[in-house]
Amino acid sequence: MRKLIAGILTVATVSMLTACGSSVPANTVFSADDLPGKTIGVQLGTTGDIFASDYEEEGSTISRFNTGNDAVSALKQGKVDCVIIDEQPAKAYVAKNSDLKILDDPFTEEDYAICISKDNTELTAQVNEALAQLKADGTLDQIIGNYIGDDTKGTYTYECVNEHNNGTLTMATNAYFEPYEYYEGNEIIGIDVDMATAVADLMGMDLEVQDMEFDSIITAVQAGKADIGAAGMTVTEDRLKNIDFSDTYTTSTQVIIVRVK
Repeated sequence: MRKLIAGILTVATVSMLTACGSSVPANTVFSADDLPGKTIGVQLGTTGDIFASDYEEEGSTISRFNTGNDAVSALKQGKVDCVIIDEQPAKAYVAKNSDLKILDDPFTEEDYAICISKDNTELTAQVNEALAQLKADGTLDQIIGNYIGDDTKGTYTYECVNEHNNGTLTMATNAYFEPYEYYEGNEIIGIDVDMATAVADLMGMDLEVQDMEFDSIITAVQAGKADIGAAGMTVTEDRLKNIDFSDTYTTSTQVIIVRVK
């Protein structure tokens, strides 16, 4: 009987027992090479979703969630084998969950940009002009540096310096993507919010932020319900069929989150 129990509890073949008596499968993903045949958690419509979909042809199951937090919760519960998500939100999740870790090797790299309707080329030009100025004077680096890096201040709010006589710039986002956009109390803050606030300021406009599901952002911008979309959004060929993008304002990396054991 003792030999049978020992065999059952072999890490390579069975689940880890929790204090509550429930079981969570042992981690079996140690690199991207292990993804074929696994159940991969992603946030619906994100770059992680796009790249993970390639593994469906190799026998993987893609579990799509409305938020990254839901995907991470499923990972903790053993409902998925791993989660593919952007590096900075991944770091925030792992910092709050000691039973999770990020694999050392990046999954893929990507550029973030602001999505704008193809019918609004004038706005695209104005946004690009503002981004160029924010890059040149160091403001964009300062905004990003306040959330990412060794000298982060936790939160940062761009202070508008221009008069706003040109109306309101409406930004669609999904505010569950720390540190790019997330809630602090009832307020949405983050890199994308401060970046868009600075862009609007240079255009003489106020910024209004609308929180919605990630996969609704492009549709909202196409339909004119929002002027721009900013949510750690990667420029892809498929998205370019339906929407235009500004110049890149930052780069990021997709990573794989797994359970520690």
